[in-house]
Amino acid sequence: MWRLGFFFHEMGFGLLSIFLPLYIVQIDKANGLFYVGVIMAIALFVAIPASFLWGYLCDKTRHYKRYILMSFSVSSLMLYLFTLDSAQNVTVLIILYAVMAFFHIAHEPPKNVLIAELYSHKDWERNFAFYEGFTEVGWLIGLLLGFFMSHYILGASNILLVCMGLNVVALVLSAIFVADPSLIFERSLVTMEKTVSFSSQGVFLASKMLDGIAGDERLKKENVLAFCAGLVLFSLATSILFTPLPIFINSIAADLPAGFVFAIFVLNSSGGVVGYFLVRSRAEQPGGKASVGRLALSRGLLAFLLLATIQSSSYNVILATVVLVLMGFAFAVFMVRILSLSMELIPAGRIGLVNVLIGVGGASGSFMGPYIAQLPNGFFYVFLVSGAIFVAGYAAFRAFA
Repeated sequence: MWRLGFFFHEMGFGLLSIFLPLYIVQIDKANGLFYVGVIMAIALFVAIPASFLWGYLCDKTRHYKRYILMSFSVSSLMLYLFTLDSAQNVTVLIILYAVMAFFHIAHEPPKNVLIAELYSHKDWERNFAFYEGFTEVGWLIGLLLGFFMSHYILGASNILLVCMGLNVVALVLSAIFVADPSLIFERSLVTMEKTVSFSSQGVFLASKMLDGIAGDERLKKENVLAFCAGLVLFSLATSILFTPLPIFINSIAADLPAGFVFAIFVLNSSGGVVGYFLVRSRAEQPGGKASVGRLALSRGLLAFLLLATIQSSSYNVILATVVLVLMGFAFAVFMVRILSLSMELIPAGRIGLVNVLIGVGGASGSFMGPYIAQLPNGFFYVFLVSGAIFVAGYAAFRAFA
C-alpha cells in the first residue's frame, strides 16, 4: 500500500512530461524549442546537488517519510503557481520549475532505501520491478489523461490543476501509508556478503596456485567507475533523444487528430509496463550485470532506426511508434537492473549518487538535444548522436561486468 501515493504522483508527472514542452512552444513559438532545452537542463542541474543532499540527509537521520512528503507537497505548490498569470512568462516558468526540481528529487533516494530495507537482497530486483511497473501504469494513465484533455481542448490552467490535484492525492496517501523501516541493516549485510565472497574467492584461487593446480579463473572486482560512466552515458543519450522528441513526433503527426502525440507516448509507456512486469517474473535469473550493456546497445540501434523517419513517408508515425514501444521496454528492464545493482554498489549515506549520475547525463542531454534539433536537419543528428552515445554506454557497461 505504501506505493499508492507514488502511483498518483507519477500520473501527474506523466501528464506534465508531454504537456510542458508543448506548452512552452505555445508560449514562445519562435524560441520554444530552445527554452524546452533550457528549462529541462536547469532543472536537472539543480537536481544534482539536491540528490546528494536528500540522499545524505535521509540516511543520516534515518527518516525517509518526511522527505517523500516534502517532495510531493512542494511539487503540488509549484504546479499551482504555474497556473498564475505571472507564470505565462517563460523566465518565471523556468524559475518555478527549477525550484520544483530541487525538492521533487527528494522522494527518489528514500524510495530506493525503502525497497532495499523492507525486502531481502534476493527480492530487490523483483520489488524494484514491481514498484517501477506499478508507477509506470500511473505514468501511462497520466499520458492518457493528456490525450483526452488535449482532444477536448481544455485550457492549460485546467491541465496544470489536474497535475497539482494528483500530487495532492499522492501527498495524502503517502502521509497515511508510508512508514519508516523499523530496522535498517539489509544494505550493510549485502556489503559484508560481497566483501566476504570476494575474499573467499581470493583465498580459494591462492590455495589452488600453492597446490600447483592451474586454472582459468581470475579474481575480478567490479569496475564501479565504468558502471558510473555507463550510467551517465545512457542518461545523456536518453535525454538528447527524448527531450526534443515530442516536438518531432508532433511534426510528423501534424495531420492526425489533436492529442495523438500523447497516444504515441502512451504506447511507449505501455512498452515500459510490459518490461517491468516481465523482468519481475524473471528477477532471479542470472546475467543481470551483463544485460545492462546489451540493453544500452539495443537502445542505440533503435535510435539509429529512427533515422528512417526523417524522410517523408506515410509510414513514419508507425515506425516511430514501434521504435518507442521497444525503447520503453528496454528502458524498463535496464532501470530495474541498475536500481538493484546501485543498492549493492553504493554505500549508505551516498544513496543519492545514482540520481546524481542520471542527473548529470540528463541535464547535459536536455540542453544538447533541443540545441542539436534546431540545426538544419537537426533531428537527423539528434538520432545519430544519441545512438552513438548509447553504443559508448554499452562499452562502459561491458568494462563494468
